[in-house]
Amino acid sequence: MRAYTIHPLVVGVNETDQGVMTYLRDYGKRIVLPIYAFYLKGGQQNILVDTGLAEFVAPPDVEEKCGFNVMDFEEALAGVGLTPEAIDLIIHTHLHNDHCENDAKCPNARIIVQKAEYEFLKNPHPVDHRYYPDLLDGLDVVQVEGDATVADGIEVVFSPGHTVGGQSVAVNTAKGRAIITGFCCNDKNFPARGPAVAPGVHINLADAYDSIQKIRRMAEILIPIHDLSVGRRRCIPD
Repeated sequence: MRAYTIHPLVVGVNETDQGVMTYLRDYGKRIVLPIYAFYLKGGQQNILVDTGLAEFVAPPDVEEKCGFNVMDFEEALAGVGLTPEAIDLIIHTHLHNDHCENDAKCPNARIIVQKAEYEFLKNPHPVDHRYYPDLLDGLDVVQVEGDATVADGIEVVFSPGHTVGGQSVAVNTAKGRAIITGFCCNDKNFPARGPAVAPGVHINLADAYDSIQKIRRMAEILIPIHDLSVGRRRCIPD
């Protein structure tokens, strides 16, 4: 089985409340929320997990405070020797706008999403304002249902709850199975003792709880999709 290295690219940043990440915990605590695209290096294809925000305003001194560089999409790709046109495959954890605004810049990419997530994108419920129904129009979207192998050494794991069709991305590496979570979370969702904490924002709380427990059990290397420490790492595993 092919082994990859995972390269986190910080392609956006927001400020928010920790309670957005952790259900019923830490409300009122302001945090920096990094937005990532992940480059999976090691195969014959150039593969990204998510593409981040197209436009954002970084808080003052965020790079100095957080210890990573925040770049626009093209600049981030150039840092790993790529251009948007060189991307062959985009795997989406879910389709909130902060995870997929740069897809249209990658004209040669196939885009892997869960069928349930794509259908929700096209007809979102008003309770979730982060879906832009036309964002993937005209692009090469491939819909999968449930767990699936999408490339040698890369699988998607159905992880609903935060959204109706979230999928975590399991990547074979030289040091074991790394999983990029398919739901919004950071390190505070994974306390040293007790169960993992469900995402603070969810479309179905019970599913969100079950999904985060499952992914925690499966992962040998766990990559919470909005964790600050991930952005300080050039390569996973080191």
